[in-house]
Amino acid sequence: MSQEQRKIGWGILGAGGISSAFAKDLKLVEGAELTAVAARSADTAEAFAAQYGAARSYGSYEELLQDPDVDVVYIGTLHPWHEKQAIACLEAGKAVLCEKPFTMNAAEARNVVRVAREKKLFAMEAMWTRFLPPIVQVREWLKQELIGEVQLVKADFGFDVGWQPEGRLLNKELGGGALLDAGIYPVSFASMVFGEQPTKVMSSAVIGETGVDERFSLLLEYAGGRTAALNGAVRLNLQKDAYIYGTKGYILVPDFLFGREAHLHINGEEAQHVSDDRTYAGYRHEAQEVTDCLRSGRLESEIMPLDETVRIMETLDRARAPWGLVYPTE
Repeated sequence: MSQEQRKIGWGILGAGGISSAFAKDLKLVEGAELTAVAARSADTAEAFAAQYGAARSYGSYEELLQDPDVDVVYIGTLHPWHEKQAIACLEAGKAVLCEKPFTMNAAEARNVVRVAREKKLFAMEAMWTRFLPPIVQVREWLKQELIGEVQLVKADFGFDVGWQPEGRLLNKELGGGALLDAGIYPVSFASMVFGEQPTKVMSSAVIGETGVDERFSLLLEYAGGRTAALNGAVRLNLQKDAYIYGTKGYILVPDFLFGREAHLHINGEEAQHVSDDRTYAGYRHEAQEVTDCLRSGRLESEIMPLDETVRIMETLDRARAPWGLVYPTE
């Protein structure tokens, strides 16, 4: 069997909700198989393996890293653990797909990238939205310059988790707050559209009783006066749409996080629409990208490259600096 035909063995760290959704979609990925899952509880890992068809389960993360049949590890754990777990995977010779945010800050992201490159192993941030078919089409429209020169991006992602001070989203120790959990999506979307990071970052946030940012607003300025207006929240419901305005028209991506449709409006022309009637969650596409990269020997994805992940984390760091928001791990 050739390198490009071999099966890629996947391991999953963490047995929470996001890992469950990923495991379900992984069954649809050509060339991939779920080899093992690890959780902090052996019983939890065993139940997860039984539900999603993993060949083996482990009651510790370390055991999974010793499994010779695991080629790549999906990290679906809490934000503050990402850096150490990603590095542990890489040092064990495993490729990595790490849930967003990749790390808590840019310094941690640089550490992971450094180890990945030293070990010559694949690593990628799991920004699943980028790989959804309607978002792929949006990038194609932009590449063709169908709306002219992009001048403004607007994107919001916010929800109301309610008053749950003991929950993860309002717990500073667990990396809670709007910027890392919700804000990573609009900031990454703007990065995808402009292909660069802002020259100027202006921001405002509401810091709640638990010390996390419950909502924020960002105004990012790029070369030539182009801008992005982005909002995120964990205590306020927002419309989750993204707009890209150009000199010849605009693109609308309703509920852009889930990317089920996109609409192209060129001035003076009939609108064009694309939609995705998938019956699965959508993590399939990022998993397929990783599997394809591993089978072809690539160490990075051109769609979500490591240098861009680091620069996005730098933008998030710049955004929260004026708020005085410092995480316990820093």
